[in-house]
Amino acid sequence: MRPSKTDLARTTLQAHGGTLGMRERRALILCDGQRGLDELVQLLGHDAPLLIQRLLRDGYLAASNAPMAPAPVERPVATAPVNAGPRRSRVAARIYLTGMLELQRDEAARQHREHLQARLDDDAMLDALAAALRFLEGRVAATLARRIRERLLEALPLDDMPPFHARLGTQDDALALP
Repeated sequence: MRPSKTDLARTTLQAHGGTLGMRERRALILCDGQRGLDELVQLLGHDAPLLIQRLLRDGYLAASNAPMAPAPVERPVATAPVNAGPRRSRVAARIYLTGMLELQRDEAARQHREHLQARLDDDAMLDALAAALRFLEGRVAATLARRIRERLLEALPLDDMPPFHARLGTQDDALALP
């Protein structure tokens, strides 16, 4: 199944309010009709099938094929410490910014989104992330721009911080490596 947003979901996301929490909003952003349930589980966590099913039931999502029956999720034995902290990856950063660009709904945002979704090497990916961030920061309110930057920096791997800040022309001492 590849769930996609309904008109209700689009309206709710554009309203920047409502009864949905951040987790539900994130799920709606990620449900673009392109991602399957397996990928959504990787991005949202092991309880994603229940979350998706609830959003389907409430009319926020539409299923592109047969209805979903929550399958038991086999979890491997934990290999990382319980307090390992947030996962960091370029993929997570790309997905986050792609979702933020999707909310803009214009040609320039679509071009940034398509560029981020292209198969890029490491340097080109960091360039595309920096360009998309600068674009968003120029379009949204300062408080939202700050939150977007913070979330992006939480998702990027620590090794990518220095080259990413160089692309932005900034230095963030709070995130600098020792």
